[in-house]
Amino acid sequence: MERQRLDKWLWHARVVKARTSAAALVEAGHVRINGVRETAPGHGVKVGDVLTIGLDRSVRLLKVIGFSERRGDAPSARALYLDLQDYPE
Repeated sequence: MERQRLDKWLWHARVVKARTSAAALVEAGHVRINGVRETAPGHGVKVGDVLTIGLDRSVRLLKVIGFSERRGDAPSARALYLDLQDYPE
C-alpha cells in the first residue's frame, strides 16, 4: 500500500475515536500535510508525509511511517507514525 485516505489513516492511528470525527477534523481545516492545509478527507497520505493536527487543546506533529488495513490496538497504532514532538531539534 503506497497511499491511504487521510481520514482513514487518522482513525487507524488512533488520533481520533471515529472515522467521521477524522473527516470532520480535516474538513474544518485542522490538518496540514507537509505544511499545506488539507480540507479533503479523501486526500492520500504517503510514507514520509508530516501531518500537523490541531486538536482541542493541543497540536500534534506526526510523521507517517506506515499503514494498516484495519484499526488495531494502541501499540499497533503507534507503529504507524513517529511523534516529532518526542525528538527536539
